[in-house]
Parts: sequence; structure tokens; C-alpha cells
Amino acid sequence: MKPSTSLRAQLLRGLRAVDARTLAVSGLALLIFFAAIVLPSVLAPTAILLLGVEFAWSAYRVLRYRGERTELRLGADALARVVVVGAVCVAAAPLGGWVLVVGLVVGLLTLLEQALRLPVETALPMAANIDGVDVPVPSIGLANAFHLVNVATAVTLALSLIPGVPAIIAAVLAVASLALAAAMSFQAVRYLYRRTRFEAKLPGLMKKLAPQFAFHWHAPRGTAYQAAMWLPYLDRLGVPYFVLVRSRDNFEEVRKLTSAPVILRLRLEDLDPIVCPSLKAVFYTNTAVRNSHMIRFPHLRHIQLNHGDSDKITSVSPTFRQYDKNFVAGQAAIDRFALHNVAILPEQMVIVGRPQLEKVVPATTGIDQITAPRVLYTPTWSGFYDDSDYSSLRGGRQLVEKLLERGCTVVFRPHPYARLKSINAEACKQIIEMLTQDGLTSGRQHVFGPKAETEWSVIDCFNGCDAMITDVSSVASDFLIANKPFAMAAVSSHGDDFVASFPLTKAAYVFDVAKDGSTSGLDETLDALLGADPKAEERRSIRRYYLGDIEPQDCVAHFVSQARAALAEA
Repeated sequence: MKPSTSLRAQLLRGLRAVDARTLAVSGLALLIFFAAIVLPSVLAPTAILLLGVEFAWSAYRVLRYRGERTELRLGADALARVVVVGAVCVAAAPLGGWVLVVGLVVGLLTLLEQALRLPVETALPMAANIDGVDVPVPSIGLANAFHLVNVATAVTLALSLIPGVPAIIAAVLAVASLALAAAMSFQAVRYLYRRTRFEAKLPGLMKKLAPQFAFHWHAPRGTAYQAAMWLPYLDRLGVPYFVLVRSRDNFEEVRKLTSAPVILRLRLEDLDPIVCPSLKAVFYTNTAVRNSHMIRFPHLRHIQLNHGDSDKITSVSPTFRQYDKNFVAGQAAIDRFALHNVAILPEQMVIVGRPQLEKVVPATTGIDQITAPRVLYTPTWSGFYDDSDYSSLRGGRQLVEKLLERGCTVVFRPHPYARLKSINAEACKQIIEMLTQDGLTSGRQHVFGPKAETEWSVIDCFNGCDAMITDVSSVASDFLIANKPFAMAAVSSHGDDFVASFPLTKAAYVFDVAKDGSTSGLDETLDALLGADPKAEERRSIRRYYLGDIEPQDCVAHFVSQARAALAEA
């Protein structure tokens, strides 16, 4: 009888927990060692096979995950390799000469790999954009090169057991491995030394920088847009500040976005040295758990910017109560808390508008005057939990088909997290294939892929379309300033419940997307969206409610004045 699915899952989890592959390799290495004593004739082929597989596997992993996500192979299966090399040396003892010397060198270098792995693996960049600070981390590429050459040396050492195969090849590779080991050791020692110096000098560096505020950012990899949307406007405050990040991924992403000092502090206890006398406030752009590590400093003013304003349930999290000030786009954000029975003090809320909308060019022509409109389809992601799944992507293919039938050009820009779920990733793939094929047959210049998702900003997409279809998302409220019609997909609820939960729908044309991907009301929605646009006046009214009574050209000045006032009060 076959084990149940749950039992198989438990077995797989157990194997992963004990690292079954490493155990298997180590077991084979021990068998090879005993073979060297009991059956010397099988040693060479089995040792060559095991070490050859190790080399091929490491080379594959290095090439497969090269780039910023390169996997560190240094020290992988070190114990097993030492045992196999020892077995080769035992078998080669009667021969003496270079085989034993090379075997000893390879064994010692393999142990050195293991010793170097921890400082290389845990090395972190300390800071960027600060004069006089240079803490270069050890190169993972060099570490992997050392590992691969060392394994290759072990392979050729095993090959030298075969009559007629000279040991000189292994000796040459051993010399190369020694050189790489020396370079790797130098980098590791240099990093440890300079990191120690940096930590000792950090309080003095902070005093010299004299920052008035910090921008704290911690988020999953690939969400740099959260920081990118605020950094240019924090620059305009005109006072010294620094960016505080909490992971290596965040550091690598944000250092490309700003010329402001960037400091990486991984642990809670690492934060004390950067809280200097000049520091007055900390800005945040999400509700990450690690925000609390800075909020624990009561003498600082903590200001939540968030990374968009929408009717999603995440926009009324009780965690917003822990901030001294919550900068919001308009009155809708304040009323949203009351709508969901989340108590928050009025003095914690400050309407600042959306400075990111300064370059939006509002429409001056009705969409009914445009014969072949360009429609932006920008679905959101499915969230981490069912109650925050607002994505229409399951019905996206049907939606895009309808747009193409009406002669529309499509701009397709899914949320950066849209592809986290396989069903949504497949929907994105199908939509892109559909737009590619239609472009070839119709000649329409659809915009999708890297151009729509990375080369164009959200504002570029707003300015490059005549209408928009989206989900419950901050994109919907931001689009109000464009004075263009938009539609919203009702996914999490439908009918009156949807309208009651998401007041922005009063300005949108709504259609339903069911869990199975079927849609209803789509044709009627597109008729209104691309035709008479009967909600044009209502959009103008609700725009003030969501975005404040602030014109695009005044958005930045209003934000800057409110932010400066908050700093002055700190």
C-alpha cells in the first residue's frame, strides 16, 4: 500500500531537515575509504565517479544561479571529499611521490574551504555612499572558483591511480588551488579587519554625517519600488539623511537608487550606534515587522509613508497605530480606518497628497473622441492570505481578448509580485503570448514585458493610456488624477458588498471575476469605459476625497512642507 500524500510530505520534509544529499555523499565517501583498504581495485573508478559528480553538480549550481543570486559552493561536502582524498592517498601510499604530496595539499585546502565558508557566507556590505568607508566583501565568484579548482584537483588525483595517467596534472591544479586559496584568505581577513574598524568608527561617522532623519526600509527582494517612489521626494527636504536597510538584498537594490548614505544593520543590537544625537525622525514605507526595531526608540518621531493608498484590508492594519504620524493621500485613508472599526487618533493622520503624481498629464479629451483607445491593464497580486487576494489575473485572458476584439491597444503591467502564484504566472504568460501574436497580425503596438514592467514607470503607463482596468489597488486611486476612465474587477466580494467595502468603486466601472476565472458584466463595463463615460463628473469629485484638493503641480511642495513640519516638531 502506498503511503498517503501527507506521509510522503512528512518524509520529504524530514529528508530536507537532515540534508539527505549530504548524508548520502558522506556515506559513499566512507564506503570508498573502506574500499581502499578491502578492495583497492574498485577505489579509482568509484572515487573518480563521486568526485566527478561533485564537480559537475557544483559547476551546474554556480552557472545556474550566477549573478546577484550566485550560490556559494565553498566548503560543500568538504568532509566527504577529505575522506575520499584520504582513501586515494592510502591506495597511493606504495607509489609515494607526487600523489601523496598533492593528496595532502588537497586535503588541507578542502579543510580550509570549510574554515573560510562562514566568513564568506556571513559577510555583509556595511555602507555605501559614505566617504572614507570601504569594507569590500569577499568575492563569491572567487570562492566558487577556489572550490571548483580544488574539486578538479581531487578528480585528477584520483585519475592518477590509473596506470599511465601522470600526477603532474593534479600537481599543476594544486598550485592553482593554492593561489586561489591565498587570494580567498586575504579577502576574508581583509573583510574581518575592515568590518571591525568600521564598527569602531561608526559612532564618529554618524556624528559627522549629522543626519536629521533616516529612511528605514526592509522588504522582500524585488520590491525596490517601495523605496524608489519616496527617495526622490525625501531628497527634496534639503536636509542630511541616510537610508537604513536590514538585509543584503535590500542594500544591493537601494544603493542603485540613491546618492544618500546607505547603511546596512542586520540585527536589533546593531541599531544603537546609528541613533546619533542629530537624528530626529524615521520614515517608513511599509509595515515590516523589523520596523519595530527602530520604533523602540521613543525620542524619535516615527512617520509612516506607506507605498500606496488603496482600499485593501492591509491599508487599515492596526499596526499603523504605532507610528506618531501616518502620511496619507486624502481623507479617504482616514475614513477607511473608521469604516473597518480600527481606532486611530486624528492627530496621527496627516494628508500630504501623492507627490509621485506630479508628472501625470491629465486628459483633456473625452475617451469617446478616441477611435482606437490604448487601455492599461494593471492587475494586482494575490497577497499572502485569502482575505487580501484581489487579483483579476485568473480572468485576465478573457479580459484582454475582449479588448482586442474592440480594436484596443493594450499596455499590460502586472504587479511585481503577480507571478508568485503559479496560476497568475501562467495567466501573465498567456496574456503576453496573446499580445505578441496580435501585434504580429494586427500591427498594433502593444506594450508589455520589460518595457511596461520596468522601463516604463507607473506614471509613464498612466500618461501612455486612455483608460485603465485594474483591481483593488493603490493604482486605482492614483489614476484619479489622470482624469481618465477606469474599471475595477470585483474579486474578493461582489455586488453591494464590494461597493460598501471599497468606496472607490463609485468612480469606477465594475465587473466581476469569479474564483474559476469566469467574468460577468464585462461587456457592459467596456461599453461604458470606452464609450460615453457617464462617471466622468463623479471621478472628479471623488478624486479630492482620495488624493486631497491638491493639483499635480503642487503635490511635491505640499508633501515637502508637511514633512518639514513633522521634522520641526520632532
